Amino acid sequence: MNSLPKSLPDLKNLSLAEQVAQMVVVRASGYLFDHQIQYPIWEPPAEQLQRWLQELGIGGVILLGGSAVELALRSKQLQEWAKIPLLIAADIEEGVGQRFAGATWFPPPMALGAIAQNDPEPALQYVRTMGEITATEALAIGINWILAPVVDVNNNSQNPVINVRSFGDNPQIVSQLASAFIQGTRQYPVLTTAKHFPGHGDTATDSHLDLPVLPHSPPRLATVELPPFTNAIAAGVDAIMTAHLLITAWDDQHPATLSSAILTQLLRTDLGFEGLIVTDALVMGAIANRYGADEATVMAVEAGADILLMPVNPETAIQAVCQAVEQGRISRERIQASVERISRAKRKVGYHSQREGLEEDSAAQQIPSLQNPPSQPVLESSLDDDPAQQPITFQPNPNWLSQLAQPTTLTTVADILQASQITRGFLASASIPSSSNQPLRNLILVDDLLACDFLGQHTPAVALPRRLGYKLQLVDSHTTLPSEVVDNPVGAKSTLLQLFIRGNPFRGSAGLTAVARAWFKMLLKTGNLQALVIYGSPYVLEQFLPELPPETPYVFSYGQMPAAQAIALKALLPESSTIDTFVRFI
Repeated sequence: MNSLPKSLPDLKNLSLAEQVAQMVVVRASGYLFDHQIQYPIWEPPAEQLQRWLQELGIGGVILLGGSAVELALRSKQLQEWAKIPLLIAADIEEGVGQRFAGATWFPPPMALGAIAQNDPEPALQYVRTMGEITATEALAIGINWILAPVVDVNNNSQNPVINVRSFGDNPQIVSQLASAFIQGTRQYPVLTTAKHFPGHGDTATDSHLDLPVLPHSPPRLATVELPPFTNAIAAGVDAIMTAHLLITAWDDQHPATLSSAILTQLLRTDLGFEGLIVTDALVMGAIANRYGADEATVMAVEAGADILLMPVNPETAIQAVCQAVEQGRISRERIQASVERISRAKRKVGYHSQREGLEEDSAAQQIPSLQNPPSQPVLESSLDDDPAQQPITFQPNPNWLSQLAQPTTLTTVADILQASQITRGFLASASIPSSSNQPLRNLILVDDLLACDFLGQHTPAVALPRRLGYKLQLVDSHTTLPSEVVDNPVGAKSTLLQLFIRGNPFRGSAGLTAVARAWFKMLLKTGNLQALVIYGSPYVLEQFLPELPPETPYVFSYGQMPAAQAIALKALLPESSTIDTFVRFI
């Protein structure tokens, strides 16, 4: 579908500024029009973005926003603008549908980790399938760089940013599942990314806001934090994303993103990683608030980064790195090494170099079918050396829409949700009276009602209770606590309490959990808590469960998407009232 604008030039022959520009990946809206931009601080208008791609030769774009169909058009537009074919990336840790509506949205990785604790083999197969589906759907809409899997070991229940994005707190399970995801993508021309090196799981500070400190000893770090990365490298991961955190045992002066001891010595030399080192977003508070915007980019390159993700100002960042080279602070060889890695990565995703005289092709247009995956590796080459450096050709697949959210993939999602869900009891029909003398309340609490893409009038958490006579009440972390939460209310209602709580970058979840606990305690005090449903973090369940009366039914789901809501409420509510709507979401 997405025809590439040009073949890949020999990046070694570019000017210094053009080479440095290839090291920059900028954020852009997934929507087509400027008036749809949701984050104008980070997402440039079309005129500026087009100039960056055409005149500066920016190396890649990371996209957020829009539906999967819009993304297919957007990625085509960006490639047509680009002077040099782009790496197009997205944070699709839970499948393409996590970010782009219409595609498949998987439960968060911790759901797979929970399954693996009891039965490893099905979990490994689920994750391999997840990797395959994610790669196929990404390519279908023009994404060739998957910023996943997360391989952080989340062993801190107060972690506000990793949380359920991790496969769990067991380094062995995290290693096995992350490797399985990478293996699932290997037959497709996409890049994968292990993040956040060397391990962001045991922190209680959100690096989007400030700089976390990891005080552990080298033996502990080698035992817990590093194994998933070493396994990801062995599995063939293409890129590793750095963490904005201070690890005093290895470098007590610089965060990992800016530390040559961690990126060059540990990751390159000691662990032998030869792929792309990509920084986490350089606009994040841990970096942007402590170092000058341009100085941070120079320090990242000095430390060993190949890709500068979302610098505050791409133009001045490029100028700053070029100036550092001209002043002798950074060597030309250092830039050339990154450019060579970028060239290899772009050849892997299907861009053909001019010197090879190969026919231009589109990796986004020519995708192996998920229903009929190739029995042999999809890359063809006349070269005999490293497959990662070989040009790739594919058979055209014009039916790209047929790659998205197919029934078999949605069944896999439902199976994962069902296998990882925790339930106790259910609401019998007799406990849901229809008489207006006994009003029922469906109290739903979310982080931010204005940025909630998994709830609507049609979604199960709202629609199913409404069919049974429940009146909807919505609350978020910005809601002022009503007096009834503080005082014993008059005319209290039997309440189905549904909590959507997981880690939220930039905001954490502490404020939301406090609001949820206030409602929870009030409902316990008045005896009006009919049932509890928690979607998201198991750490929230751990907080609430000790106080929950044993006779009160509850359901916990790692997922928050409509499919998770349908499966959770099917277990809780009378089956006859849920089955018709349930089928629509799987």
